[in-house]
Order: sequence, then C-alpha cells, then structure tokens
Amino acid sequence: MQVRETIRSAWRSLTSNGLRTGLTALGMVIGVAAVIAVLGVGEGAQRSVETRIRSLGSNLITIRPSRGASRGAVRGGSVESLSREDALAIAAFPGVAAVGPQADGSAQLRYLSQNMNASVNGVTADYLRVRSLEVATGLGLTALDDQQRRRVALVGASVATELFGGESPLGKRLQINGVAFRVVGVLAAKGSGWNSPDDAVLIPLATHQKVLFGQDYLSSINVEVVDEDDSSTVEAQVSQLLRLRHGLRPEDEDDFDIRSQTDMLETMGEVSGTFTSLLGSVAAVSLLVGGIGIMNIMLVSVRERTREIGVRMAVGARRSDVLLQFLVEAIVVSLGGGVLGIALGFVAAAAIAQFGGWETVVPSYAIALSLGVSVVIGVVFGVGPARRAAHLDPVEALRQE
Repeated sequence: MQVRETIRSAWRSLTSNGLRTGLTALGMVIGVAAVIAVLGVGEGAQRSVETRIRSLGSNLITIRPSRGASRGAVRGGSVESLSREDALAIAAFPGVAAVGPQADGSAQLRYLSQNMNASVNGVTADYLRVRSLEVATGLGLTALDDQQRRRVALVGASVATELFGGESPLGKRLQINGVAFRVVGVLAAKGSGWNSPDDAVLIPLATHQKVLFGQDYLSSINVEVVDEDDSSTVEAQVSQLLRLRHGLRPEDEDDFDIRSQTDMLETMGEVSGTFTSLLGSVAAVSLLVGGIGIMNIMLVSVRERTREIGVRMAVGARRSDVLLQFLVEAIVVSLGGGVLGIALGFVAAAAIAQFGGWETVVPSYAIALSLGVSVVIGVVFGVGPARRAAHLDPVEALRQE
C-alpha cells in the first residue's frame, strides 16, 4: 500500500471509534495541559521576580556589613563596619555613577490621633536615583537638608495612606519617635514586597544618625554602576578599597558583603528555574500515564482487528504497511491530544492569572516541547502494538472471528 492510503486507513479506523479515540487521547490532553500551565506559572514568576529586582535600581550593587573579621564594633546585633567615609571613597571610582548610603531604623510614627510603626531610613540626595525611586508629589531630599540636619521627611505611599488617610501629607508635621518632622514629599508606589519603600519613611542621613538614632555606622551602601557589564570590575575595586580602609590582613575575612543586581537575578533565576523544573517533572508524569493508555488501547485494537490485518496482508499489504498504519494511529492520537492539551493549558494559565492573581507567561519553547514530546510518546508507546500487528501470521489472522 502507498503511504497516503495507509494514512487514510489509519484515519478511518480512528474516526470509526471516535469515543474510544477521544478517551485514549484524554491522558495526553491532561498531561500536556498540566505541563503548559506549570511552565506558564513558573516563567511568569521568574519574570515577576526579575522585574521586581530591577525595580530596586538600575545597575545596582549593594554593600552590607558582615561579621567577617569583626573589626567593626557589634552593637545590638548590628555590625558597625561601614561608614559614610567608605561611601565617599567608593564614589570616587570612575565606573561609579552615584552612591546612596543608607542607615536603617524602626520607629513609631504619629500624626494627630493616628500612629503606626514603620521603617525610617536615613539617606542622601542620590539615594532616590540609585534605587530608582520617584517622588509622586512634593519634593525630594537635597544635599542641603543633609548638611543642615533638617527635620524633613519623604513618606512612602502606604504610610501616607494609613497615617494621613485622605489628606495630603505635604507640609504636615509628623512625629517620629516624638521628634517633629515636616513632610516634604510622597514617594511613588512601588508595590508590596520585602523591604518595600511604600512602607518606609526617608529622612536626611545626618538627621537620622545624629538627631534621631545617634549612630555613626551605615546599614548599607547602594552603588549605581555606569555600565552593568563593568559590575564585576567595580565589585573587585570596592572590595579591595574596603579591605584597605578597614585594615584587614590577607588572611582575614571580609567584614562586608557585596551583592550586585546581576548576582541577585542569577540566584533568583536559578531558584525559580529549579522549582519550575520540579513542578514540570511532576506534571510530566501524567504524560507517561497518557502514553501507557495509548499503548494499552492500541494493543486492544490489534486484538480486535486481527482478521482485518490478515485480510490486508492476504491481498498484498506488506508488514511495513501494517506497522506504519498502527504507528500513524498512535502518533495521531498522541499529537492530537497534545494540541488540545496546549489549548487547555493556555486556558488554565489564563484562569490562574485571573483568579489566583499570579502572572503567567507561557514560553514559546513550552509549545514546541509539548508537541515534540507528544510525537515521541506516540512513537515509543505505539511501536510495540504496531510491531505486534505487523508480525501476525496472515493464515492465523484470517482464522480469527
């Protein structure tokens, strides 16, 4: 028989038993849909994390104190190894665009009868630029505010809503640990999350250190690099500079920790990729189950059509023709289930995004992978029944009722 006639015969056989064909393909439909939905959620989560990390600042390097050699004092669990002079020295490097030193703290905020606890961070004028923060209303902090230790504050979007309600906070007097500050601006909302500026209040660094908390050390130094490709070079220069400034010997551990935005992106990408692979592997088990179902039904089909096979071989069909027919049937069932599964997977991913509040992005490789796996499963689990049909003895097959 010609290949075209073989394919037609396989198609007629599948359509004549439509219900059984549909139930056979159901395992593939569910398996592929699960894989598509899981990969869509995983890819969406990875992009969401990447977007959030990039929103922290462009070409950002963050330096935090570490116990390391503990040359700096340790007070209340905080390592005092970074100073404002360190930040000024780092700012002199050619590859550094801007430096934003930061001192963290927590305080009680009060406005009239409203009060809340929030993070209060001491920063300089360049901090907003380094961390890609924008002022929604009002003004930002200036270098003069820092030099004169002015008691002015920028409040996050969530703080402004919770503390001031529907009022505009601009020009209002805000009590921070009993000290009065004048609100000069409100930060644009960045979205909820860990260490979100929406839940913080920014004040001049000198005011934070000398007036409010009485500390000289920094909680972190945020560095904006001119070119992201030079991040590794700047990291090495900053590390060498800080070791010299802190008087560390070659055998001493660093009393600081440097993390670049690139490092964070790579780490989070690896973590989210691992979870996506794990979940995808679990979902792929259903593909194996679907393949076993196809093989089982094809074996039943061979048994039911033994006489038909004998007739075909008696009138001149070769064993390769019979093999091809049953193999085509298995591939069509598997591939058809894969196509329907992809469509169902898109629907499931959209439903998750709509009702679960998760961002879902179905990558293009997931579609190609699903179709490829569908064909492979059709071949792998169809070749056994097809070989069995092809090796039937025509004389014995014609005797079957």
